[in-house]
Amino acid sequence: MERGISSLWKSEDWWAVWIGFIIIIGSITKLIPGIPKIGKWTGDPLKAFMIVKDNVVTGNIFIPLLLLMIFLAILTAIAIVFMKTEKAGRYIAGFIGVFIIAVISYWIANQVNIKYWGLSYALWALLVGLLISNTIGTPGWLKSGAKTELFIKIGLVLLGAEILFKKILSLGPPGLMVAWIVTPVVVIFMYKFGVSLLKMKNKELVIIIACATSVCGVSAAIAAAAACCAKKEDLTLAVGMTLIFTVLMMFFMPLGIKFMGMNDILGAAWMGGTIDSTGAVVAAGSMLGPAAEKVAAVVKMIQNVLIGLLAFAVAIYWVTVVNREQCGTEGKPNAMEIWYRFPKFVIGFLAASLLFSFVMVPAMQGNFNLVESAYINPVTKVLRGWFFCMAFVAIGLESNFKDLASRMEGGKPLTLYVVGQSFNLVLTLFIAFLAFMVLFPGAI
Repeated sequence: MERGISSLWKSEDWWAVWIGFIIIIGSITKLIPGIPKIGKWTGDPLKAFMIVKDNVVTGNIFIPLLLLMIFLAILTAIAIVFMKTEKAGRYIAGFIGVFIIAVISYWIANQVNIKYWGLSYALWALLVGLLISNTIGTPGWLKSGAKTELFIKIGLVLLGAEILFKKILSLGPPGLMVAWIVTPVVVIFMYKFGVSLLKMKNKELVIIIACATSVCGVSAAIAAAAACCAKKEDLTLAVGMTLIFTVLMMFFMPLGIKFMGMNDILGAAWMGGTIDSTGAVVAAGSMLGPAAEKVAAVVKMIQNVLIGLLAFAVAIYWVTVVNREQCGTEGKPNAMEIWYRFPKFVIGFLAASLLFSFVMVPAMQGNFNLVESAYINPVTKVLRGWFFCMAFVAIGLESNFKDLASRMEGGKPLTLYVVGQSFNLVLTLFIAFLAFMVLFPGAI
C-alpha cells in the first residue's frame, strides 16, 4: 500500500479521482462535448450503431466509438504506467479487448425485447466475461486489460456528479424518511443476520449483499466491495442475485400494488425504496402513472446519496473492527492508519456531488435539469456506464463457476438476500405509509 505524498500518483484510488475529475472538467469546459451510446434495435443489429434523427439515418457511431476507445485506453494507461502494475503496451492490447466485449454487452442489452425485460448491460457483461473464462479460458493478454478495481472506482467518482442535492430534496421530509431511515436499519439487520444467525464466514459478501439490497443494487454493491476490499467473486455473486430479483420486483410489484388497490404515491415510494436499480424503479413507477414515476425515481435518488456515506462507514468499520489485526498496529488503528486504508475514491465521489450540487447548479440559476442535460447526461453519466460495463466484463473474465459455487455456503447468501429483502419490503412500506399518508399527506 502506497503511503505519503507518493500515493498521489502511485495509488489506484487517487488515480481514479484524478481520471474522474479530468472527465468532469472536460465535461464542464465542453472539451468533451458528448460520448457515443449504443442505441436500441429490434431486427436490424446495425441499427444500434446508427444515428437517427426524425426517422432518418444521418450517420453512425463507429468512428466515435473508436475515438472513445483510444481516449479511455490512453487515459487509463497513464495511470497504469505511474502505478507500475502492467506494461503499457500489454495493458492497452487487453483494454481494447475488454472495451470490445463491453460494446457487445451494451449491444445485446439494448435489443428492444431484452431491454423490456430489464436485463441490463451489467448482467450481459458478466455473462459474456464468464462465458469466456469458463470455456476457452481468459488469455493472459486480455487479463492485462481487465483492471476491475480501477474501472469501478473511476465509475463511482463519476456517479457522484449525478447526485444533485437540490433535486433529491424535492420530496422533502417524506422522501428523506423512506430513504434515510430504512436504509441503515436494513444494512445493520442483514449484516447481523448473516454473521450472527447464518454464521456466514465471508463477511465481505454479507456486507455487499446488505448494501446492494438496501440502497441501489449494482452501484452500492460496487462501492461496498471497494470499501471492504472484497474479492471479485463476492461482487459477482452479489450482483448476480440482485439483478435477477430486481427484474422480478420490477414487474410484480406494480401488479401487486394495483391488485391491492394501494395508493399510487404510496406504492411508488415503496418501490423507490426497495427495487435495487434506478432504471428498474423508473420503469416500475411508470406503470403506475407520471406522478408515481417521479416519486419512485426521487426516492431512489435520495437513497443513492447514501452510497458515499455507506462506503465511508463500511471502510471505517472494516479497518477498526473486522480487519483490525491487519492494520499493523496493536489494539485499534490510529487516525493515520485509518486514513491510509480509507478508499480515496469516496472523496472523489463526494467532491463530484458537491461540485455539481453547489457550484454548477447555482451557476445555472438553480436549473438542475439544464445541468443534467448539458453536462451529466451527455458525458459523465454515459462514461460512468462504460466504466461500470468494462468492470463487469473484467470481473467475468477473472471469475469461474467453481469459485462462485464455493461462496454459496450451502445457499446462505440466497437466504440472506431473501430474508433481508423481505424485511426491507415490510419496513419500507410501513415508513412510506407513515411518511406519505399520515405525517405528510400533502407532500405530493
